[in-house]
Amino acid sequence: MTSPDLGRGVLEPGRAAAVVSLARHEPRPEVARFVEFYWLVRWDCRGRPAHEQKVLSHPNVHLVFEEPTARLYGVDRSLFVRRLEGAGHVLGVKFRPGAFRPFVDRPVAELADRVVPAADVFGPDVDRVNEVVLGPDGQDGPALAARVDAFLLPRLPEPDPVAAEVAAMVEHIAATPGLSRVDQVAEACGVGVRRLQRLFHEYVGASPKWVLRRARLHEAAERADRGTDVDWAALAAELDYADQAHLTRDFTAAVGTSPARYLETGRR
Repeated sequence: MTSPDLGRGVLEPGRAAAVVSLARHEPRPEVARFVEFYWLVRWDCRGRPAHEQKVLSHPNVHLVFEEPTARLYGVDRSLFVRRLEGAGHVLGVKFRPGAFRPFVDRPVAELADRVVPAADVFGPDVDRVNEVVLGPDGQDGPALAARVDAFLLPRLPEPDPVAAEVAAMVEHIAATPGLSRVDQVAEACGVGVRRLQRLFHEYVGASPKWVLRRARLHEAAERADRGTDVDWAALAAELDYADQAHLTRDFTAAVGTSPARYLETGRR
């Protein structure tokens, strides 16, 4: 059975779908230069045990409207885990890779693996938006997206052409999960390895090597989530791992379980 589409990186989507729903909303065109989409997650665990959701994060910064205050999430280079209880919802802004750099005056790598108050960057008005998102009108996704559009629009920085260049590099990696080496990416993007590494530190918040590795793990998890048998040896070769054991070690280190066990768990 095919798992529901909760987005690449959401682990065990079949189990998650019993309590979690995800809706995506497009930003207005001016905001879309910086924002990939808005995501609205709702959950209902009433009458059920708490749900622990695991996510293999992407190389994106997120602005999240949630209890008790709006927060900024840098790139999470480990396994993101959120415990869900009762019923509730959160609204997130997924910035395009590299596109958050113009909002701050420091390398995005300084936000990696960190969660900070959104007011540190966007000022206290961001928490007024947070109150609206979490209030009684918080179930109307399009209205919330329009509200966040209105908040972000006057706060947009001047477009940074380097940010667009970096976004294209990240998109190339995501679209080509068989890539495994930083020098391959540098050659495909027409830059030197050191410049590529500096750009990712400054704009993405994670190294090219991490982004490459995460793209391959996203592909492996997605194959397992299809609910059909996976030829792990063939997949390892397709993703340019040295062998199946290498894929197994990489997957287990990131997800906390082997690919075969992950596949079996998803079938239950």
